Amino acid sequence: METETDALIVGAGPCGLFQVFELGLLGIRAHVVDSMPRVGGQCSELYPDKPIYDIPAIPVCSAQELVDNLLKQIAPFEPQFHLGHEVQSLQVQADGRFLLETSGGLRFLARTVFIAGGVGSFQPRRMRLKGIEAFEERGLYYRVYDPKQFHGRHLVIMGGGDSALDWVIELCDTAASMVLVHRRDDFRAAPASVAKMHALCEAGKMRFVQGQSEGFEVDDDRLVALSVRRPDDTVERLPLDALLVFWGLAPKLGPIADWGLDLNRKTINVDTEKFQTNVPGIFAVGDINYYPGKKKLILSGFHEAALAAFAAKEHINPGKRVHLQYTTTSPIMHERLGVGRKTAEEGGD
Repeated sequence: METETDALIVGAGPCGLFQVFELGLLGIRAHVVDSMPRVGGQCSELYPDKPIYDIPAIPVCSAQELVDNLLKQIAPFEPQFHLGHEVQSLQVQADGRFLLETSGGLRFLARTVFIAGGVGSFQPRRMRLKGIEAFEERGLYYRVYDPKQFHGRHLVIMGGGDSALDWVIELCDTAASMVLVHRRDDFRAAPASVAKMHALCEAGKMRFVQGQSEGFEVDDDRLVALSVRRPDDTVERLPLDALLVFWGLAPKLGPIADWGLDLNRKTINVDTEKFQTNVPGIFAVGDINYYPGKKKLILSGFHEAALAAFAAKEHINPGKRVHLQYTTTSPIMHERLGVGRKTAEEGGD
């Protein structure tokens, strides 16, 4: 079954989150899809602690603080998030709506679509062992959608960052066995996570193997072992039921390239009145769009989201004028935001 919505936002970074806000002010509720397992886009995934100095009225905040505050700001509009899903296909329907399907099998019928994908969807860095790609999602995994599927299984996890260590700690107690493989004996993960992993090793609940993968074994069309070359040039065979690889993420335009949009290399051409693409009803905001004079700033993306929301309102209600109302004075805006002013007559100060 399809989920019907007036607006579907592809991307849960700062611009996608602010798009929720601008749509909400106009009475349009949105669903948000993102390939990442959490909101925040690049801000949360790549540089959560990086200071940002060019957000109006905020002298400085971290990237994660910006995301957290945007989530507070859009809370009154109750957006529906669908995380860990990549939108793989988009088809225009006879009635002008858009049918979109995700990697996880979700289907949406949307009257408008907002692409706020930053520099594109983040794709996992994959193993380069010849032939191993045939076992993706059936022995080889780059993302965890349901942790329960790994309970009671012999696991090998590869990586040295936060994702690898987080899943080692999360799955260790329920796995039949756990081995972490990393090419170095130092890690990019949070020190507390590294300390917890070493404690699990000392307690005999898991192993850490330093080395690099160089082969794999298959039995009855099942991935059953990974060969790892150690620093002393010996090769160790690690039996497994599932191999989880967390080597980081790389941005790619991904399936968006096949949606019939007017592309400019890895960006999408839009106009500067509506920030609409060549397909009416599909808008693009933030780093993923292009127009003459484009500046890849969060500030610019916020402006684009505001104008795109007004254009979407006109698209949803053709022929009906959209009035500009101010959040400081409009009772309608106050109602949508869930705020109000106490007057002296009401007992206010």
